[in-house]
Amino acid sequence: MRLLVTGGAGFIGMHVVDAALAKGWQVRVLDSLAPGIHPRPPRFDPRVELVTGDAADPDTVDHALDGVDTVCHQSAKVGLGVSFADAPDYIRNNDFATAVLLAGMERRGVARLVLASSMVVYGEGAYTDPETGQPVRPGPRAESDLQAGIYDPRNPQTGTVLAPAMVTEDARLDPRNVYAASKLSQEHLASAWARSTGGSAVALRYHNVYGPRMPRDTPYAGVASLFRSALARGEAPRVFEDGAQRRSFIHVRDVAAANLAAAGFVDGMPRGGFRAYNVGADEVHTIGDVAAALSRFGNGPAPVVTGEYRLGDVRHITASSALIKDELGWAPSIGFDEGMREFATAPLRGQD
Repeated sequence: MRLLVTGGAGFIGMHVVDAALAKGWQVRVLDSLAPGIHPRPPRFDPRVELVTGDAADPDTVDHALDGVDTVCHQSAKVGLGVSFADAPDYIRNNDFATAVLLAGMERRGVARLVLASSMVVYGEGAYTDPETGQPVRPGPRAESDLQAGIYDPRNPQTGTVLAPAMVTEDARLDPRNVYAASKLSQEHLASAWARSTGGSAVALRYHNVYGPRMPRDTPYAGVASLFRSALARGEAPRVFEDGAQRRSFIHVRDVAAANLAAAGFVDGMPRGGFRAYNVGADEVHTIGDVAAALSRFGNGPAPVVTGEYRLGDVRHITASSALIKDELGWAPSIGFDEGMREFATAPLRGQD
C-alpha cells in the first residue's frame, strides 16, 4: 500500500503514519507545517516522504499524489473556532482544499479515499422520551432551563426532559456551526467525487479523540486537551454545566487503527461507493469523568464544576460504532482508564 496522509504532521495524522509504517506500508505526508500549528518541526520516521505545502494548491497536490494508491485525508481546520469570523478559514482549509485534492485524485487516477469526518455533523445526539420510549429530536435548549440548572433538552411537544441514546449513522444530519457545516460539506464532496469518477470513499465520523500529541492551549482543541492544558499549568480543570455531558472518548491510536481498516476496506468497495462510519468508544463517559480521571492520574487539583454554560453547546452525543465493527472488523482496544492514565502525563504538542 502506498498511502498519502494529508495533515500527516497533525495530532491524528502522525498516529495514522505510525500505524501505517508498522504495517509495512509506504507513507507520504502532505502538510503545510504552519508555524502557528507546529511551533517545532515534527520528527518523522526516516521512511516517511514529506511534501511540505498547501493542500489547497493544485501543483502541490499533484506532486503529493504521484504514485499513490490511497489517500487518507486528515488535513483540516478543526474545533469550534472563536467566532464566525473564522468561517472563511474553515471553508478554505476544509472544503476548498478537499475539492482541490479530489480534482487532483481524478487527474492522477487515485481512486481510494479515507476522509476524516466528525460527530459534529449530527448536531445534538440521539434522545428518547422516557414516558413513551420513542425517539425525539430536541430543539435548542432554553436559556431559562440552563439558568435553572436544567441542562438536558426537552421534548419540544410535551416539555418532558429527554433521556440520551446512542447515535447511529442513519441519524438526521444537523450541523450547527461553521466547522460542522464544513465537515458535512467534505462528506458531500467525497460522495459526489466517488459517483462522478467511480472512486471509493469512506468517511470516519470521529467522536471525542484524545491522546498523546494533542495540541495544547488553543481555543480550537477538544475538551480533553483543555483539561490537560489546565493541569499542566497547575490549574484545576473547569467543567461547564454539571459535568454530566455524555461523550464517546476514543483514544487516538484506536482512531489510527480505524483509518487503516478503512484504507483496506475501500480497496474492495463497489466503484462509486461511499460509506460513513462512527468511530467511538464502547464505554460512555461524561466530561466530568474525563476531568476527574486526568486530575487523579496526573496528581493535579480536583476539577471545578462551574455551572457555566454556552448557548448552542451540545448536551449529549455518544456513538454507536456497531456498523464499523460489523463491516470493517474494527473495535477499540484501549479502555478509558488505561487511555486517561497515559494521557494525563503524555506530552502535548508544544511541550515535546
